Amino acid sequence: MQNLVLYRKYRPKTFSEVVGQQAIVQTLTNAIGRNIIGHGYLFAGFHGCGKTSMARLLAKALNCQNRKEGEYEPCNQCASCVEINQGNAVDLIEIDAASNRGIDEIRELKEGIRFKPVKSKYKVFIIDEAHQLTKEAANALLKTLEEPPSHAIFILATTELRKMIPTIQSRCQQFIFRKLKLDEIINRLKYILNEEKIKFEEPALRLIALKASGSLRDAETLLDQVVSFSSPKEALKLQTVQAILGVADKKAVLQFLQYLINKDAKSAFELLDELRFSAVDLREFVKDVLEYLREILFCKISPDYQSDLLLSLTNEEIERLKALTAGFSEQQLKDIIERFLDAENKMKYTSFVQLPLELAVVDICFGK
Repeated sequence: MQNLVLYRKYRPKTFSEVVGQQAIVQTLTNAIGRNIIGHGYLFAGFHGCGKTSMARLLAKALNCQNRKEGEYEPCNQCASCVEINQGNAVDLIEIDAASNRGIDEIRELKEGIRFKPVKSKYKVFIIDEAHQLTKEAANALLKTLEEPPSHAIFILATTELRKMIPTIQSRCQQFIFRKLKLDEIINRLKYILNEEKIKFEEPALRLIALKASGSLRDAETLLDQVVSFSSPKEALKLQTVQAILGVADKKAVLQFLQYLINKDAKSAFELLDELRFSAVDLREFVKDVLEYLREILFCKISPDYQSDLLLSLTNEEIERLKALTAGFSEQQLKDIIERFLDAENKMKYTSFVQLPLELAVVDICFGK
């Protein structure tokens, strides 16, 4: 493999390669094809879902020298496209507002806006983590957004839309990026591994996708770790992913819940000890327990309920989960979930990580 992390190596170079976000892709490509270009765009949503990649794609398509009227895909061959792909385009200015958040930086940006593009049709400014701009910087940017020069386009990206001042929001076209579905992430991971000629077990990819919680970048970063850890000649295995993530096998989570139903605190304690000594991160384990309890609660309320977690289980595991559903009432599930949420919070502030979890078990097994 090249010395390039996977999420950068496989960043989409055309709109057709974008995973998910199809409504946004269609809106932007229609606008490009019809030459209806705004001066300000606001991309908001969960981290790792493609906001910055989409911003670069938009900049590349608008400045592509070979794109004909009515077309929207960048050619990836002209000088402008190549420079953007290589990260050295002079007319694409990327600013990280997390570290360049003050009014001085925005004033400097405003000075640069006055000058026309060096090589391209548009000078495109991508401001990442835009919600971290100071109030003074945001107000200074607002004035530029109100009366931008015809050659300037602003693309603001944020994970915290509610922190963006309303006046900036109202002057930009807003696009909300959703979390990716489990199968969308799995299919992308399969594509990457096939391109890299690496064999894999599908349950391993399902666990990576599940732990990424809808973020493709997180999934690709986890995949990078697993690939680096694994032997080049071996397929990526579920056990390898579990070891790297410090997560327990699904069977351990289901068994733990069965012990709670049986009020068998002794066996639950023994299982927690086994997990701890086998290098399972108990903070991750309690997250898994909460996720399964949530699934059980939803299955109790709506037997036809489907989720990413259920889709990741085997038929045998689904049957076992449904069997556990019968062991809890809705009120019991609510109380148990609240106890484990409390334990999860307390685990962050103690060196005895297992203790809050053990106390929750005592409460559940011996409480009223």
